Amino acid sequence: MTIFTCKDTFEDMMSCIYTAWASRLGHKNIQLKTEPIGNLELFCDYRHVDHDPDQTASVIRSIQKKISFRAYQMIYRAAMSFQEEKLDMIYRFLIYGFHYGPAVVNMLQEPAVMNLFELDRKVMNEAHLFREFLRFSEIDHVLISHIEPKCDVLTILAPQFTDRMPSENWMIIDDNRKTAVVHPCDHDYYMTTLSEDELNRLKTSEISDLYTDLWKVFFETIGVEARKNPRCQRTMMPLWYRKHMTEFL
Repeated sequence: MTIFTCKDTFEDMMSCIYTAWASRLGHKNIQLKTEPIGNLELFCDYRHVDHDPDQTASVIRSIQKKISFRAYQMIYRAAMSFQEEKLDMIYRFLIYGFHYGPAVVNMLQEPAVMNLFELDRKVMNEAHLFREFLRFSEIDHVLISHIEPKCDVLTILAPQFTDRMPSENWMIIDDNRKTAVVHPCDHDYYMTTLSEDELNRLKTSEISDLYTDLWKVFFETIGVEARKNPRCQRTMMPLWYRKHMTEFL
């Protein structure tokens, strides 16, 4: 068995798929995994693949042309999952996709298609929840929000907040991955990686948001004591989402 490995980024994954497919070792004789790799398997040949812009562009172009743009969107979102086997699942889906074309997205009876559908669904569900639970605080005239998602949902969240707050300076920071979406006023957003010092400085900066206390008072005031239902609240708003929510701080 030959195992192709790469960094856990979408671009690297596309290059890894290109290299694995071009190896002509046979689909049953290869696996694809993102790094870091845990326990190494015996009798396996591990091959690291670096990002190649031309290979990445070729794979993306082939997916959109030979399968569909919808399939490309599903693959992109699946690549943002935290599942360890996501890259191999994407590869197995592409085997069917390049054979059956656009119809593959509806072939949920096939395990490879169903696996990708589940990855896509879980990433979209988490992104949907963070659209509701994400909270901003003002620091030095910049709106900043910290989140710790299981999946890498920053690029999925950014377009909506760009549309909602086009004339604001804001940042959405993924504390787990030390990455951030930065949106300058009236400009397009961009992605950046934060150093440990930058992340700590943003975490410990003094919040000057005048509406924080007002929102907390509003949250407590509208609550009806007789109707409190912690179990239902945990179902609609899981505990791990509340770490950075203003009303629970």
